[in-house]
Amino acid sequence: MFHSRFFHQLLPGALVAALLTAVPGWADSEARIVRLSDAQGDVQIDRNTGQGYEKAFLNLPITQGVKIRTWESGRAELEFEDGSTLRVTPNTVIAVPELSLRDSGAKFSEVHLEEGTVYINFFGAAADEFDVMFAREKLVLKRATHVRIALGDADAAVAVFKGEVEVVTPNGPVEVAKGHSASFDLSGDKHSLANNVDADPNDSWDKQQGQYQQQYSDNSYSNYSPYAYGTSDLNYYGNCFSRPGYGMFWQPYFVGAGWDPWMDGAWAFSPGLGYGWVSAYPWGWTPYHYGSWTYLPLYGWVWQPGGAWVGSNAVPTSLGPPPGFAAPRVPSISSQKLIRVDRGPQPIQNGNKLKIVGNSAGLGVPRGSVRGLAQLSEEVEQKGFATTKVQAGSAASSGWHGGTNYGFSSGGAQGASSSHASAGHASAGGHH
Repeated sequence: MFHSRFFHQLLPGALVAALLTAVPGWADSEARIVRLSDAQGDVQIDRNTGQGYEKAFLNLPITQGVKIRTWESGRAELEFEDGSTLRVTPNTVIAVPELSLRDSGAKFSEVHLEEGTVYINFFGAAADEFDVMFAREKLVLKRATHVRIALGDADAAVAVFKGEVEVVTPNGPVEVAKGHSASFDLSGDKHSLANNVDADPNDSWDKQQGQYQQQYSDNSYSNYSPYAYGTSDLNYYGNCFSRPGYGMFWQPYFVGAGWDPWMDGAWAFSPGLGYGWVSAYPWGWTPYHYGSWTYLPLYGWVWQPGGAWVGSNAVPTSLGPPPGFAAPRVPSISSQKLIRVDRGPQPIQNGNKLKIVGNSAGLGVPRGSVRGLAQLSEEVEQKGFATTKVQAGSAASSGWHGGTNYGFSSGGAQGASSSHASAGHASAGGHH
């Protein structure tokens, strides 16, 4: 597990203290960047670049002005710095008009629900505030809360699973307690309260995602870094090990000597930031915004945290690369389109059977859907592949392998290095 003691062992006390009070490296303008942590099925994103809606995929940075749209098969999740999440169900449209920092350092997030249903699991960090606008109503979250909001053509409903919320309406505030719900007649600005919560078909998906996050997250992580998002994915898709003389490292499962951290991803343009690297791997958020990638003989590429958190890694940091490695380069073209880099092996799923191959690094493995990844990683190291069952109801994140380009530009010449062979190799599954 990716425990907080990992950071504690790596970072000197002065740096830990600095991280605890640090303002994010990209926040000089008081703007913030959060993570698109999941995208299943048909999910589109308008990144406020003038390109309109594009195919969305996980780990895209979410900035002010972004919009997310899901269709019949689409689901998405936004993950915020403290691990709070906003989950977007099928046939839903949301906008993110504001992600900012108060002068005090508290975070303010504002989301507009334009149609459909969302779930918010707000962890309620001190002084942080999360507002959700729907029609002429506004949900104000200041404490830990788990809530569902559904917006129709003429009505809306708020259901509270945890905590309590205040809904600001044209006729004044409405308090909704845990286990209660409120219905709003949008045409007449009327509301009614109920002392129960009706079930929704998407409740099971929201619950499944919440259980995954809770199972693989380390709650004490916040004691050593101001950011908690991405922790559960690091725990699930890889593990830590110690190397004498080097310290502690993390490495994804299913990698060998021919793998490098930039085999699958895209260059994405963000207004005011330019092009930045977006990893396609389901764990690929924190290791590309914090710390550095290092090549260790006999181990391959490993990640080590440290330094300042950066919002847009234009040039990912790599240390001690092997001979022949060509570092990824920022695209020189002026287009603002997504530029895809696709050099890794493709996952193969047939029904509930998933074939995992070497150097796939977890690509195509739905979060929490397969047990014993460490043991499967050792099997892949020995045989070159492993076949396993995927739990019912799991769906791989969309937008990567599958034979459709989705409007990406070709990125082979622009992107990461070519695969390279090396005599040294060890699977992450062998390190504990």
